[in-house]
Amino acid sequence: MSTEIIYGLHAVQALLKSSPQQVQELLLLRGRKDQRLQKIIAQAEKNSIAVRFADRRALDEKVGDEGNHQGVVAVCAGQTRVHDERFLQELLQQLAQKSEAPFLLVLDGVTDPHNLGACLRSAEAAGVHAVIAPKDKSAGLTPTAIKVACGAAEVLPFVTVTNLARTLQQLQQAGVWIFGAAGEAEQDIYQSSLTGPMALVMGAEGSGLRRLTRENCDHLIKIPMAGEVSSLNVSVATGVCLFEAVRQRAG
Repeated sequence: MSTEIIYGLHAVQALLKSSPQQVQELLLLRGRKDQRLQKIIAQAEKNSIAVRFADRRALDEKVGDEGNHQGVVAVCAGQTRVHDERFLQELLQQLAQKSEAPFLLVLDGVTDPHNLGACLRSAEAAGVHAVIAPKDKSAGLTPTAIKVACGAAEVLPFVTVTNLARTLQQLQQAGVWIFGAAGEAEQDIYQSSLTGPMALVMGAEGSGLRRLTRENCDHLIKIPMAGEVSSLNVSVATGVCLFEAVRQRAG
């Protein structure tokens, strides 16, 4: 069975809370005795998870060049948080049964795991039902993305699809309106109605939305920019758009 590494205080705490059965072993920095670490140890003991203390060099080797483990590394069963098209169809059916309007985030060609993690964090905070991304030429749920997501990757469904254009068409057939963020759009997010069943599509930094993705959007919207900077980081832009939708939907 394949394994994966989850590291960092927030990511491991969220994992122990949402999916403790996935954790095979918990590696903690020897000599560290602060309160945050004690909470993690208590969670592990509650779920009968093996805890092993190791020096910093051993933890660094587990993480590799990915980033700062903060003295906490979880060895888990192979990745199971990534879902497919079937899951998305089932999710839409469940939302329809509850008369709840779908609120989705689509990432078209976001390749930086830091940006993916930040987008997941914003999406989970905004109440998004799922994040969708193409399988190819996009960042996956790497340990870096999971750590940056600060626990969002443990609870927010991440759906990878083979053909993004086809998925957008299927969403439209299910009554979901597709809003694509594009700098050249005539309508800004504050003029747009983002209250119904919707999917917000964000493109890669620099290149933006791909042609087929753009063609399958019902509306193109933009963030009005008052300064000299022509664009925002994709994770920042995602947060701005999502929370404008949250504001409207709450009203």
